[in-house]
Amino acid sequence: MSIVTPFVPRTRPWWALVLPFLIFGCGRAESNQPPSAGGSAAAPAERSPSAAERRIVMFLGTSLTDGYGLEREDAYPAIIQQKIDSAGLPWEVVNAGLSGEKSAGALQRVRSWLIRQPFDVLVIETGANDMLTGANLDTMRANIQGIIDTVRAARPDARIVLAGMLAAPNLGVGYVDQFNATFPELARENQVAFIPFLLEGVAADTAMNLADGIHPNEKGHQRVAATVWETLEPILREPPASTGAADRA
Repeated sequence: MSIVTPFVPRTRPWWALVLPFLIFGCGRAESNQPPSAGGSAAAPAERSPSAAERRIVMFLGTSLTDGYGLEREDAYPAIIQQKIDSAGLPWEVVNAGLSGEKSAGALQRVRSWLIRQPFDVLVIETGANDMLTGANLDTMRANIQGIIDTVRAARPDARIVLAGMLAAPNLGVGYVDQFNATFPELARENQVAFIPFLLEGVAADTAMNLADGIHPNEKGHQRVAATVWETLEPILREPPASTGAADRA
């Protein structure tokens, strides 16, 4: 189910409270190691045969997905795995979050090796670090489009979900408007499922974030998981395509 209408948050944009930090990139260093499955330390190749038979949803993201400041089992992808298991759905989560990564790095990882990993659904969460460093938004847009194009070319049966973000208001009206419009426009143009704002109900709420005011705490990740689940659950309940992740190279 795709939701592509523009989104206006009900709370003050979180960026206004955390601009002095101007950083998502703290925490785990960038790495070329395979992502862990289900919030654990195991790489995809280390999954048991029974788990490998399940369809796979991969989360490509920044520190928000990586679970900065928390154990991986407390990050929202692992909470999504709990929801999947409770619903009795045949899916396994792979957390491919990487703290500090910009959209260019996400595209490079997808093209170089993530596209060779098994997955049936890819959730894309990127762009926040581009915004916080004032990166060129046309380039960011091209990078996200490149991720979508790479997946579409290599895995035409895979479903794509794009997570939207919002820009810091004092970066200038033009920059803010262009950034905020990029995600719903990409979702609409590519006809992919869309999460309007990943941090809905979490941004700018001190009870939902770590002391840095930027990264969700355990309670915040529970809320993020609920937001993601609204869009993701209907997709995971769809019947499998003719070919699954295990059948792809």
